[in-house]
Amino acid sequence: MQENNQKRIINFEKYELANGVRVVLAPDERAVATIAQVLVGTGSKYENKKNNGISHFLEHMVFKGTKTRPSTKAIAEEVDSVGGQMNAFTGQEETGYWIKMPTEHSGLALDLVADIYLNSLLEQKELEKERGVILQEMAMYEDMPMRKVEEVFEELLYGDQPAGWPIIGQEKNIQKLTAQDLKKYIQKQYLPAETVVTVAGNFSVPKIKKQIQELFGKKRKTDKRNKRPEVKEKQRQPRLQIEEKDTDQTHLVLGFRSYNMFDRRKYALSLLSSILGGGMSSRMFLRIREREGLAYYIHTASETNLDTGVFAIQAGVSHDNSEKTVKLILQEVLKVAKKKVTEKELKKSKDKIKGSFTMGLETIQSRAGFLANQELFRRDIKTVKYILKQYDRVTAEDIQKVAQQIFKNSKLNLAIIGPHKNNEERLKEILKVS
Repeated sequence: MQENNQKRIINFEKYELANGVRVVLAPDERAVATIAQVLVGTGSKYENKKNNGISHFLEHMVFKGTKTRPSTKAIAEEVDSVGGQMNAFTGQEETGYWIKMPTEHSGLALDLVADIYLNSLLEQKELEKERGVILQEMAMYEDMPMRKVEEVFEELLYGDQPAGWPIIGQEKNIQKLTAQDLKKYIQKQYLPAETVVTVAGNFSVPKIKKQIQELFGKKRKTDKRNKRPEVKEKQRQPRLQIEEKDTDQTHLVLGFRSYNMFDRRKYALSLLSSILGGGMSSRMFLRIREREGLAYYIHTASETNLDTGVFAIQAGVSHDNSEKTVKLILQEVLKVAKKKVTEKELKKSKDKIKGSFTMGLETIQSRAGFLANQELFRRDIKTVKYILKQYDRVTAEDIQKVAQQIFKNSKLNLAIIGPHKNNEERLKEILKVS
């Protein structure tokens, strides 16, 4: 098989344990390491008003000790002693834990990640220490307007419901959560049917299969599934939210409601994002930064979730140029809705996305994420070849239709951080696409 075709293939096997835990294995004899990952179908969208932040708090706490490794030091030393890496992440719809080690320690990587997932002590004394750490993490993000503006944008889109709350939680909740709250949350949310175990890299498949059965097969089977409240979206006209802050630069996110992860139009939307703001040759970058010199950074993103989606343009500009930048962004948005992109531009965008996508799957960590996320959310894994074919099928007409469908006043939102309360009325006047 030629090398260019080999890059388009990820060998994997998936199966399910008797208790409902799903397993995805992606062996690669060329790899020099193995990553063991556990992904759970729960996150901030599954929280309520009183416990918002508990998913993220729990993610921190599982590294504080288990029955056989009773401290952070004990866990960290085992990982560090072989040159391994470990980390975790919390999203709105999933929580993940992973440990990566040299291939000769594949079994240890799996044993460790299973241990923190299944046997965390969750002691109150450790929780009290970590409470302070999370509060400092909150303070850190407050001092990062480039990141904070994304939270302001989410709040603007979804308001007072889980989708609009910060993943890190509310300070008043972090101050009150107890170890018992975390234990109850695990019992309720960390269910076998919501768990995907993924191992990718260089390992013995028979040995790993046996170890997975021994470690995860003991988890009690239940027919329960996690219930996530449906996201409510109500909008008829453009919306603006300003967080007044004395910053050195204005940070903004201008975005439109779009499609969820199951909508086939997401491929055209991704190509549209690439054309408008996906790199230094994109329309937004050339217009806003290169021609006008208004921003150091400007980029677009197309995010698709279980039942929502958003197309967003983010930039950092001087305070005096914020209104001008918004006008120019809206001009570029209108252009692509009114006139089809050229075949040359479309081909360039396809080549860019497909190239980035395939190169991004070079590492065992990215492959593990690619497979596990599909299995968790879709219970179906699309191949690399299938996904590349979907991009190939997109036409200039498809992209224009998507632009016309989402670039509407009834889907338009603008979030800003900076000293702009006095500019609110002027911003509202220019915030329209038709």
